[in-house]
Amino acid sequence: MRRSTRDRLVIAAIALVCAAASVSPAARPIRGLSLDILTALRWEVFGRKQDPAASPAVVVAMDEESLRTAPFKGAPMLTWTGEIGRVLSATLEGGAKVAGFDVVIPNSLEQSEIPLGDGMLGEKVRGFDRDFLRALAGAAAKGKVVLGEVLGDRPILPSPGQRIAVRQNIRPLNDHADSDDIVRRLPLSFTINGAKVPTMAVELASRALGAAPEFDERGRLTLAGYRVPGRVPNTMTLNFEGGADDIPTFSFADLRACAVKNDKEYFRRWFDGKVVIFGTVLDIEDRRMTSKRFATGIEGARSPRCTAESMPVTARSRTSTIAGVYIHATAVNNLIARNGVVEPGPLPRLLIAALIAALAAAAAWLFRPVVAFAAWTGMIVAGVAGATVAFNYALALPIVEPFLASLTALAATIGYRFVIADKDRRLLQKSFALYLAPHVINRMLSSSKLPELGGETRNVTVFFSDIEGFSLIAEKMSPDGLMELMNEYLSAMTDVIESHGGYVDKYIGDSIVAVFGAPADDPDHAANAARAALDCCTQLAELNASSAVFRDCKLAQRIGINSGEALVGNFGSRRRFNYSVMSDAVNLASRLEGANKFYGTTVIASETTVALAGQGFVWRELDAIRVKGRTQALKIYQLLALSAGLAPQQQTVIANYADGLAHWRAREFARAAECFGRSADIDRPASLFAARAQELAQNPPGEDWDPIRTLQEK
Repeated sequence: MRRSTRDRLVIAAIALVCAAASVSPAARPIRGLSLDILTALRWEVFGRKQDPAASPAVVVAMDEESLRTAPFKGAPMLTWTGEIGRVLSATLEGGAKVAGFDVVIPNSLEQSEIPLGDGMLGEKVRGFDRDFLRALAGAAAKGKVVLGEVLGDRPILPSPGQRIAVRQNIRPLNDHADSDDIVRRLPLSFTINGAKVPTMAVELASRALGAAPEFDERGRLTLAGYRVPGRVPNTMTLNFEGGADDIPTFSFADLRACAVKNDKEYFRRWFDGKVVIFGTVLDIEDRRMTSKRFATGIEGARSPRCTAESMPVTARSRTSTIAGVYIHATAVNNLIARNGVVEPGPLPRLLIAALIAALAAAAAWLFRPVVAFAAWTGMIVAGVAGATVAFNYALALPIVEPFLASLTALAATIGYRFVIADKDRRLLQKSFALYLAPHVINRMLSSSKLPELGGETRNVTVFFSDIEGFSLIAEKMSPDGLMELMNEYLSAMTDVIESHGGYVDKYIGDSIVAVFGAPADDPDHAANAARAALDCCTQLAELNASSAVFRDCKLAQRIGINSGEALVGNFGSRRRFNYSVMSDAVNLASRLEGANKFYGTTVIASETTVALAGQGFVWRELDAIRVKGRTQALKIYQLLALSAGLAPQQQTVIANYADGLAHWRAREFARAAECFGRSADIDRPASLFAARAQELAQNPPGEDWDPIRTLQEK
């Protein structure tokens, strides 16, 4: 299997495993966190979606204010029944569609067996609950009241008199807590004595809508044509608003005072068409943690008051819990407004997590860790923003699962790169660090074709340079001075070569052997070698002019360039090897460097290099030669300048030389000598050819004369 295929499969496997782990049962305790975060973000970003006054459900709160206000102060709720009946009747007369009780009063004072005087307390207060029971019975006759019960091993039921008064219109108040004990969903029904019974919220919403609830065999609810969504069977995911005043809340003490003074207008203004839920709203009793826990606000906000006979009690700090009555009120609102939260099932959650994890793994594979982390952060921020917008339309896209899956995939992929995938890259970086420029190493590593250990054939350009008269220079200088001179010269030339993508194969005394096109692929290796040759000449001129080391010794160099197939790779023994290049192209580059000595030039290239380098350079054809060790003739060219840097005088010299060379090959030696002679004073190759042409003009060669010069020197 190819390394690239293996890496792709590993990255895909990392993404899938991380995504599967994020949606597995092990991650269930934190799965609901997505709902909590989205509820808070929607509240912070979009604020309140609707005016609380438009809420279908309202709450009548037995609150701290009621406990501190006469006649309830110091009295148990068991004694409140008459006043509860008074307020119930007032709200229904004000136009409320239905009233439900989230508070259960399981006993009656009339049933008390506590001794009092010569009898029992219950006997002494016989008829105490009469007004309350009449209010319940009257409301039940119109189908406008529902009492609550708590199911369990020991059910909590209303007192027998209440059950009779409401004609058994009693519905369960049980809620549904996730494994982290947070309420995010509400059951839709329970099976009691073999019959499916809707919960309090469903019963209240169905009576307000005038439509009976319909349950299918899987427990899914349809109410007035609305199919209630629910990821957990037989539950509805609650769509909580943020803040503390999303459900209009009325203090029971204030409503009781309002009912006593018979302010019917107040009850019509605030309760007409509403679903009224009676419940406790206290600091410590019946408090529940819900998906609204990060967006609860400071409790105490209340609807406009009817009287000034009591003082409202306002919480001073924000709390993460809400009173249980608000859970049922929210459910009623969701059912009537048809905006229960839609949660994707396991497969969509897995696919979303896998997609985000795959993107994170790809970023970790393609970029450096810091850049990959920044890209992952941006992706998560964008994803959360999109999920927040979707949640504004009641669609709860997962954010915790993709976050965990992508973060794990990011870390795992970085670890895989470091431990396994990049091990070969680090080995290559370490191997080439001493003889390759950093940017060349990076390009080699990013190349689709890395060098094969042991050697491979590539089309390359070989660069060979030498210092003119180095032996004489070495004789005149001290060893330390020579070392300093050569170090500065070789360092400067190496920098130029590497800046154009080449690498220095070796130093042979004063000679430099460099290769372009390996180990990294370089389709412009010939052009880059030519540019490097011109820049080396410029750099040496600057050293001769400005360097203190070159003050007493001015250097001149000769450069040969040739392109062709070469074997590149690691050569040597089993214990020691070197990355190098071998082929006839290398030998020919060396011969071309030596040809400069004969022609008096600085840079000579083969016709192969000239053809590959393109149109960006000014070349002059010097001659056709045979070099030592080769029988095949080749044309050689002198590199003069970049196309844009040619001086007019050089153009004239080139034209005269080209005319002379054409006459030379046509055996028109006199005319060739004339053409060469026009530039002989300023051009060494022209001077050389002018002398040769004059000699042959005076002594014409035989018919077998060959216009190809054989160079015997290296």
